[in-house]
Amino acid sequence: MTDLSLSNRTIASKPAPPNAATAFRFPTQWIGVAPFFIFTIMFLILPTLYLVVGAFQDGNGHLTLDNLLQLVSDPSISNAYWVSIKISFWSAIIGAFAGLALAIAIVRGGLPNWIRSATLTFSGVASNFAGLPLAFAFIATLGRVGIVTALLRDVFNLNIYAMGFNFLTTAGLIVVYLFFQIPLMVVIIVPAIDGLKKEWGEAAATLGATQAQYWRMVVVPVLWPSFLGTVILLFANSFGAIATAYAFAGPALNIVPIKLYSQINGDVLHNPQLGYAIAFGMIVITGLANVFYIWFRTRSERWLK
Repeated sequence: MTDLSLSNRTIASKPAPPNAATAFRFPTQWIGVAPFFIFTIMFLILPTLYLVVGAFQDGNGHLTLDNLLQLVSDPSISNAYWVSIKISFWSAIIGAFAGLALAIAIVRGGLPNWIRSATLTFSGVASNFAGLPLAFAFIATLGRVGIVTALLRDVFNLNIYAMGFNFLTTAGLIVVYLFFQIPLMVVIIVPAIDGLKKEWGEAAATLGATQAQYWRMVVVPVLWPSFLGTVILLFANSFGAIATAYAFAGPALNIVPIKLYSQINGDVLHNPQLGYAIAFGMIVITGLANVFYIWFRTRSERWLK
């Protein structure tokens, strides 16, 4: 006689065969991020590949290095790179130190909380305030007939343009770029300053360290990776800016983004292959800057966890 109960238990213990209807699961978890990847591929990866390939081709599609060699041999292009690097370097350095001082003041300066909230809100807005609106704001404020220029001239008898002030110079463009560089520094460095643990200061005080020693031996070593990483990010942010400079001076200002724009869209200097080479040089510089930024940020997060 067959033991039906044992047989049933054996059958029940066996894993059920996969159901063909339920084995396939539609990857719905990817639907939410699909637009991001589609956007990245269409507007970042594919255009970048197109530019890189075009930098190594002539007008007939043949491989050549002439476009890249022209970046060095053409004085106007090499000078444009040098001017852009100077503007980016000084706007990053000045913006970083000014933003760091402002961030330390609002986080550890003992100010009311509404000061911190108002400053961070303004910084978030100002860090994205660039291009034509920023150019108009500066022209309306510090242009030749701007409100501050007229106020200084009529009330204080101080003509800043007679003293040599001009937006269409390296120094003038650095001043304009600082409007969004300093707020961007504040937005990025405040979380790092918040990460400084109160116990570190108490431990330093218990061991007899002065405030200067605490800042020199604890705060600076912890913050310097975040600081250097943000400086590099500010450099890349300034190096690729074009709208503000173009709104001020048009193609007359010799910086790399305007030179690139003139080569691709200009009627006189139209040379797309050379434009691709200029863009390739910008990709290399900003890419290296972002690699160093990620490296410094990883080191800072190791301390601030």
